Amino acid sequence: MTAQLMVKPSSLMHSGIKMREFGNIHLFRFTKELQARMEELLERRKADLLTPEEEAEYTGICELNRIFTFINAQLATQAKWCPINPDNWFDDEPDTSANTATPQNT
Repeated sequence: MTAQLMVKPSSLMHSGIKMREFGNIHLFRFTKELQARMEELLERRKADLLTPEEEAEYTGICELNRIFTFINAQLATQAKWCPINPDNWFDDEPDTSANTATPQNT
């Protein structure tokens, strides 16, 4: 395991996190500002322009994102609620299946 410098994710929670109602549960979300900062850092990272301080900030934001993704998944599982019934996801889709196992009569 390699040590990696990062901004402590907990330091971002006070001003960068909000709760959002989704059906009958509340989920953790980034504020618009923190989301925009993460996207800005990602673009700079793709261009290989991050300073070591920005890399540490980006790493901390990504870690916080992973933590809240995990927590939100646990909350959703415990709520046993889904805004869309998965059994009906494809009811409106046309049937585009083709029989490739038997030759067609011509």
